Amino acid sequence: MFKRLGWFYLSCLAAFTAGHMINYGVIIYAQEVIRADLLSGLAFGLCFGPPLLLGWPAGALCDRLAPGRLIHAAQASFFVAALLLWWADATLPTPAQRVPALLLAALLAGVGWSFVAPARMAALGQVARPEEIKPASVLFNLLVMMGFGLGPLAIALLRRTAGWPGVFLGAAALFVLASAALLAVRTRASGRMHGALVAEVREGLAAVAARPLLRELMLAATTGYLAMGPMTVLLPKLASTRLGLAELQRGAFLGALALALIAGGLLALALTRRAHHGRSILVATGVAGIALASLGWVGTAGAALALLAAVGMAGGLALSLIVAGIQAQAPDALRGRIVSLYTIVSQVVPAASGVAAGALVQAFGVGTALLACGALLAAATAANAVWMRALRMHRG
Repeated sequence: MFKRLGWFYLSCLAAFTAGHMINYGVIIYAQEVIRADLLSGLAFGLCFGPPLLLGWPAGALCDRLAPGRLIHAAQASFFVAALLLWWADATLPTPAQRVPALLLAALLAGVGWSFVAPARMAALGQVARPEEIKPASVLFNLLVMMGFGLGPLAIALLRRTAGWPGVFLGAAALFVLASAALLAVRTRASGRMHGALVAEVREGLAAVAARPLLRELMLAATTGYLAMGPMTVLLPKLASTRLGLAELQRGAFLGALALALIAGGLLALALTRRAHHGRSILVATGVAGIALASLGWVGTAGAALALLAAVGMAGGLALSLIVAGIQAQAPDALRGRIVSLYTIVSQVVPAASGVAAGALVQAFGVGTALLACGALLAAATAANAVWMRALRMHRG
């Protein structure tokens, strides 16, 4: 399977790493160069907020057009964002003058995320065989999480050798690689008649609402992604202030999240045919919430690293099993619209929670912000365990 889908997976890894370099880049740049914590949360919100509006037509377009074409267009938006950040850093003399360019670049990245995520999931439904869809989806989500973790590590390494210009040009180069690798992947348009865009969006929503397990998987994903925004916004602050880590150490600390996410994804891959999926999702999400809240109390790098590993492994396991379940439940004719709803959740929820985390850290400090975000995740998971009957019964 991996050999046959290798070019597609290479394109995914390059694109997701570069995309998270943009996300982390605007956050860290706002915190350390412009020195505005609230701006960092706002920039992150712009990175992931646009799918709330654009994700709906993106899903319908994925069911109409060849997903590969949409991926190329979305990656072009990211490429422009990276070059805009490079231009602002290189030519505008003061940090304050760079704020509009930073926010515009974040918005362009948000437009890219609106289309690239559902298009890649729809493309996977075409290039993977029916019997491969669950393990292929787990592996796909593993690459998503690797990109999330490798992004800050790449930033740290490139900043050390080439400064911020190297970071932004490096992200642009990775998007070129992602598009080049995708040229070897063939996707197709649906070839069927289509109705009005609004009607097609409603059809996708109705399909999710009519399937209890699919509906509860979407809501479980909503709960799980409550942790993503706070981790992206708060972990750089925790590493630089409370833990007092140097630049390369901060990159390694944030990059350790990649290893934990990979471990969680690999565990999900190993347990795909063995574990009870529904209960595993609920337990893992609860563990992630408790560990995230506990990060608010720690003051040593070792303890923080252990808790970060727990958050990453538990979150990686839960989200990988959720993605596999959604892909397995989605009918081919509606796949683009259904996975677009998942990607809206995966981007809008982190955006909203990231903005809230930015406001919390500015008002109360990083410890209180982590504690509040983790407690919310744990409480929401406990509520889900009580009422989500279809998910509790979901064996996988």
